[in-house]
Amino acid sequence: MEYKYKNRTKQNKTGFYLSLAVLIVICLLYLAPFFFMLITSFKPGQEMLRKGLTLKIDFDIMTFNNYRILFFEDNRYLSWFKNSLIIAAIYTSFSVFFSSLVGYGLAVYKFRGRRFLFLLVLLVMMIPLEILLLPLYRLMIELKLMNTYLGVVLPFAVSPFAVFFFRQYAMGIPRDLIEAARVDGCGEFRIFFKIVVPLMKPAFGAMTILMALTSWNTFVWPLVVLRSSDKLTLPIGLMSLLTPYGNSYDMIMPGAVISVIPVAALFFMNQKAFIEGLTAGGVKQ
Repeated sequence: MEYKYKNRTKQNKTGFYLSLAVLIVICLLYLAPFFFMLITSFKPGQEMLRKGLTLKIDFDIMTFNNYRILFFEDNRYLSWFKNSLIIAAIYTSFSVFFSSLVGYGLAVYKFRGRRFLFLLVLLVMMIPLEILLLPLYRLMIELKLMNTYLGVVLPFAVSPFAVFFFRQYAMGIPRDLIEAARVDGCGEFRIFFKIVVPLMKPAFGAMTILMALTSWNTFVWPLVVLRSSDKLTLPIGLMSLLTPYGNSYDMIMPGAVISVIPVAALFFMNQKAFIEGLTAGGVKQ
């Protein structure tokens, strides 16, 4: 019996170390492109054209000159960065606020057509963006929202995925709390903001990170809506540096490195709520 226990413990340890080794290898594979980008950002752009992406650290040619050009000689990057921050802030605020209201309504209120509306939400999640581009483009022209921040944000102010996520989370909230608040005379909006929102804090944390990340990396729709160079977002601005007449890697690489910082900072500030929200979102009572 003791021999079997020791043998099982040994097998468990072996499985643990094998799993750990596999996870480390996967992490390194995911981090490798970022390290390539980080090292290359300190090298002259011509060096990458000659030798390509490499992990070789050569202090003789590595300088901060690319970052100096990025921040002090070319104002375009700061303008793109500001535009991305504004759009991400507006988009995240709108999508989290409106999606939480819709998700809460679908989870708590019983009315005719509720299941049909939820089915529509699921169907919208499955429609590719490319199918919606033309009708949305014509709608933005009709509303005179082309080349504006609102034109980028408005069509996606309510996210079907966020609605689904908030609905699933709200279904785990005890109905007795809501009924007790109603008996005490609380209005529906007061119940939502004073009782439901604090209970759904992990869900809000998780969705804030996901929606901000989605907006920060969105490329296709802003490319359709935004026209002038001073309104471009970071992904489109950095892409515009790739031209048939030459690629400005001196700005692309440091620009890409700096673009990671806001979303990484947001994740580290909300990682606890993010993990709790993702793990508890489907719990029902």
